[in-house]
Amino acid sequence: MDNSRYSRQELFAPIGKEGQKKLKNARVAVLGAGALGTVILNNLVRAGVGFIRLVDRDYVEMSNLNRQILFDEDDAREMLPKVEAAKRKLKKINSEVVLESFFSDITSSNIESFTKDVDLIMDGTDNFELRFLINDVAVKYSIPWVYGACIGSQGIAYSVIPQEGPCLRCLTPNPPAQGKTPTCDLAGILGATVSITASLQTIEAMKILIGNNDDGERKMTSFDVWTGSFNSLNTIEKREECLCCSKRNFEFLDAISSYQVTSLCGRNAVQISAPKSSMEIEQVRESLKSIAQISDNGFFISAQIESYEFVIFPDGRVVIKGTSEPSVARMLYAKYIGM
Repeated sequence: MDNSRYSRQELFAPIGKEGQKKLKNARVAVLGAGALGTVILNNLVRAGVGFIRLVDRDYVEMSNLNRQILFDEDDAREMLPKVEAAKRKLKKINSEVVLESFFSDITSSNIESFTKDVDLIMDGTDNFELRFLINDVAVKYSIPWVYGACIGSQGIAYSVIPQEGPCLRCLTPNPPAQGKTPTCDLAGILGATVSITASLQTIEAMKILIGNNDDGERKMTSFDVWTGSFNSLNTIEKREECLCCSKRNFEFLDAISSYQVTSLCGRNAVQISAPKSSMEIEQVRESLKSIAQISDNGFFISAQIESYEFVIFPDGRVVIKGTSEPSVARMLYAKYIGM
């Protein structure tokens, strides 16, 4: 491989050749391969991080293409899993990087297997429940993680270093109630907002991986790309009463698995995740073939039933398209799949 690949990056004094070696030896898990995740993956692969594990439950759709930079129209037409489409692109960008992908939901029952052997966890998710789960596993295993979130023209990024500073629950003890925070359904999202947020996360990641993150107080960076405002805020101190990092009560990680019902942002769809880790796809296909039009792309099956589309995954998830109401989705799931 041409040694000039990282030459410009190595010329940046805080990284240098030693920092580049540390990046090559690093192991990172990127949880979520959507908007934030694809920009993070693109940045880390081009930067030469040696091992990257990518995990995502979703497939590519046309509505993703304005902000999810590793996907194209062919991926959307084929409804490829995001991890598969991303991996194909990333291998062409940098064949030196070891990429490990999992087409899976991230739950309390499997997140440890995805994260406990890495040096850093990157948040590419889009919901607070999952971020609190990441926070639990990161604190439990003392793994740094980098939080990022964006909506409309606003974004925020922050790194959590267990044992050195506050965790997410020190800043926000509990996830916000549903309806309290804006969603992309209501506020939309700009591609530029995503790119800036994920790039701020990437810088935090590189500083952590090369050991150059000792810059005094932990800071949270927020911005509004539309107004051009940027703010760097000192975070609060670690809270002695924090249930997670002080009391080591990992309630999100220790949660008993059950049917999880999630309205998907901007999709007019609801995802239902079964408590078991796998589903007999062939059995489901057989039971539905007399009442549904079924298609199969090799990764999951799609069944058109009445005015609804059921997208059925091997890991036990079903996305029901055509409703955003969890109660309606539960009823349809119970009727056609069985709860």
